[in-house]
Amino acid sequence: MAKIRVLVVDDSATMRSLITAALNRDPDIEVVGAAGDPFEARGMIKALNPDVVTLDIEMPNMNGIEFLEKIMRLRPMPVVMVSTLTQAGAEMTLRALELGAVDCVAKPGDALGTQDALAEIVVKVKTAARASVRTKADAPAAGVRRKDFMPSGDIVAIGSSTGGVEALLSILTLFPDTCPPTVITQHMPATFTASFAARLDRASGAKVQEATDGALLEAGKVYVAPGGATHLEVVRSAGLRCRLTPGDPVSGHRPSVDVLFNSVAHAVGDKAVGVILTGMGRDGAQGLLAMRGAGAKTLGQDEQSCVVYGMPRSAFEIGAVEKQVSLSSMGQSILDLASARR
Repeated sequence: MAKIRVLVVDDSATMRSLITAALNRDPDIEVVGAAGDPFEARGMIKALNPDVVTLDIEMPNMNGIEFLEKIMRLRPMPVVMVSTLTQAGAEMTLRALELGAVDCVAKPGDALGTQDALAEIVVKVKTAARASVRTKADAPAAGVRRKDFMPSGDIVAIGSSTGGVEALLSILTLFPDTCPPTVITQHMPATFTASFAARLDRASGAKVQEATDGALLEAGKVYVAPGGATHLEVVRSAGLRCRLTPGDPVSGHRPSVDVLFNSVAHAVGDKAVGVILTGMGRDGAQGLLAMRGAGAKTLGQDEQSCVVYGMPRSAFEIGAVEKQVSLSSMGQSILDLASARR
């Protein structure tokens, strides 16, 4: 099998060397070039035709966001953004994901975290090589927000990973201020989820917030699992509430979609809608099967509209998905299933 050809773009010679060495250690990857700024990278893309580009967000002359916009307009290709774990870095990374970057990864920092960060870059590059590149032009047309929506009392649980930023924005844009209580686990670095919740809040008619331990699930509100240290679960305790629980990664992730879905199956049973969106791997498949087994209605994003058809495929193949739906129809389909008028 041909190796994945990668171009590394970073203004730091040290960082270019670290990332290049880590990628070249993987037998499936070949770094074909390393550029110190977007102008040098532009010529290398034309000359080398890489399969994947790793792109630093913060560079002189032209930042990574400006360069990404040009790439996605002139030559769409898989791009993995390398970002500092700061508030400003999170905001810019979310913008990059909206523009069509496949995924983001934390820039290697102190010696303790460098090896983990470099290992993650290798994984993200291999995922990106198999991804379907989406540009702003490919994004589903904005639908009409449901002003007459009346919740049935069901809750909605959504799991997503690679490509999930675009998918969740598309869905939640349609959610009105009367939407069903909604819990979301999106695989994302810890420092990014607060900014992501704020971005979704600005786009949605619902109130979107990062989940807190003990928060009561209410209509009109959406709760996003914090990245990093805990799993998000739904429990019964004087109503339905968010529970943030420490623990090891499950299905390779913390927070894990499987943990969320399994808790919903246990606490809510058939008064729920489970949704699995674009992402690599199998996280969420068994949990969604548990939800369907408990009587919940379940949806999976279809292959054509996924950036990576991994998680939805795994769920579909084991019978966890009741119906596959395109991203352009997903928001409406969720609301239809959770409507009092159903």
